[in-house]
Amino acid sequence: MKRTAQAHWKGDGKTGTGSLTTQSGVLKEQPYSFNTRFVSEDGKAGTNPEELLGAAHAGCFSMQLSFMITEAGFKVDDIKTEASVDVQNKGSGFEITEIVLNLRAKIPGITKDKFEEISKKAKEGCPLSKALAATKITLVSELMNA
Repeated sequence: MKRTAQAHWKGDGKTGTGSLTTQSGVLKEQPYSFNTRFVSEDGKAGTNPEELLGAAHAGCFSMQLSFMITEAGFKVDDIKTEASVDVQNKGSGFEITEIVLNLRAKIPGITKDKFEEISKKAKEGCPLSKALAATKITLVSELMNA
């Protein structure tokens, strides 16, 4: 299985503009630029590669966790994962320094220890975590069964 996406860019890095399109059509000529990537802190001006990476990582991890929780004999009621991708200017250029996966889940009947054990394995086993192994990935989890 292969998935594809395309980037189209015109102009220089600072004032140029680009668009992103995915095979599924979910993104179709979605605009991005230097400003949407590095200036617009609220994210309202458009998308950027790091935001898309965060969405992909959160989705991959959530699905991996769901499979693993089910395999362990529990029912998944709700999994919500927010990925926070930290991009820093390191002098020689920008670098993704850390991804924090903030997880909140409702899994009836599971103990906190078992939940944390499976969550950690899901973080390590998700294909995007493996692909991003050079980046520090932190998992912050909260079981919402109370």
